[in-house]
Amino acid sequence: MLLRQDISKSLYSGLGAAHFALLFAIWSLLAYGHLVPASLLPTPGEVARTAIEMIQDGSLVEHALVSTFRVTSGFLISAVIAVPLGILMGTWKWALGFFEPMFGFVRYMPASAFIPLFILWLGLGEPEKIMVIFWGTFFQQVLMVMDVTKNVPLELIEVSYTLGAKGFSVFNRVIIPASLPGIVDTLRITFGWAWTYLVVAEIVGASSGLGYAIMHAARFGHTGKIFVCILTIGLLGMITDLIFKFIYNVLFAYQRRGT
Repeated sequence: MLLRQDISKSLYSGLGAAHFALLFAIWSLLAYGHLVPASLLPTPGEVARTAIEMIQDGSLVEHALVSTFRVTSGFLISAVIAVPLGILMGTWKWALGFFEPMFGFVRYMPASAFIPLFILWLGLGEPEKIMVIFWGTFFQQVLMVMDVTKNVPLELIEVSYTLGAKGFSVFNRVIIPASLPGIVDTLRITFGWAWTYLVVAEIVGASSGLGYAIMHAARFGHTGKIFVCILTIGLLGMITDLIFKFIYNVLFAYQRRGT
């Protein structure tokens, strides 16, 4: 097979399903074969029973809704600021020179290190948890949007000038449309990152949420609940990813990819 050669959608889906099946088989072998203690690795059956119990008593849905609200709020606040700023930095060098050094510096600082400050500034309520999601997402997001905008071909801009476009019309009619597919893809990727900060955001001062449920279950050794909550986070993240892929394919049908 040639490098980067396209494959059929059925083969692509089949390979993905095979990967999940392989992981499930390994999990089942380790758990049912008692190769790993049950206190460390619950069986798939136990995880399924725990999930049903948590659905029936409403706790799983409650935790999932709270966490979805926190992640979505932090992500949206980040996107509203990061997308225009990233476009600005990718279009004008003065903005790039002013913002990039500091953003490049701050993005290496872990969001968890700022939790004590966020608690002092915002308290233990929802704003603190949303801020952790925002902080963990924003700096990567703005730099990725900047890169997308910077990569608009210079030839495209020069042609627009040749055809008579001037000033803001080049920005509005050339740079923005050319950048938009990459920006939507960046939002899809960074929404996934936002989910990875959930447990960190809910580790302090929370009484609900999937991250809180994971930490609470860990205190009492309920590995089944830990697995249920982790898998739920993965499922919610996958759903948001599919939503963004759907939006991408609807808005940019001319750029549809094999994936």
